Amino acid sequence: MEESLNQTDCSYNEPFALQVLGDSMEPEFPDGCIIVLERTDRCAHGMYIMTLVEGVRWFRQYLNDEDGERLIALNDLYPEIPLEGLDWKPEAVVLQRNIKREVKHYEY
Repeated sequence: MEESLNQTDCSYNEPFALQVLGDSMEPEFPDGCIIVLERTDRCAHGMYIMTLVEGVRWFRQYLNDEDGERLIALNDLYPEIPLEGLDWKPEAVVLQRNIKREVKHYEY
């Protein structure tokens, strides 16, 4: 996502699409699938989000439960990211996924 986008522009608040690269969010979001996101500065337990953590952008699932706030990859080969004490902010939430024209919508 462009840091230079003006947050007051109408286009800034429009949903946008990205292609998933890599296997960290498989099997739900396989390499090459398209996701549609909506900009937000809030998230809730279980949401799939794009977030900025300590200046690094991540696509992960946000969890907030008895184990604390954290980001997890769906692929167990990747470690979770505990958020306590880190500078982070949600930037967008996933609205839908497209795998070879098969669309799945996410409602939170």
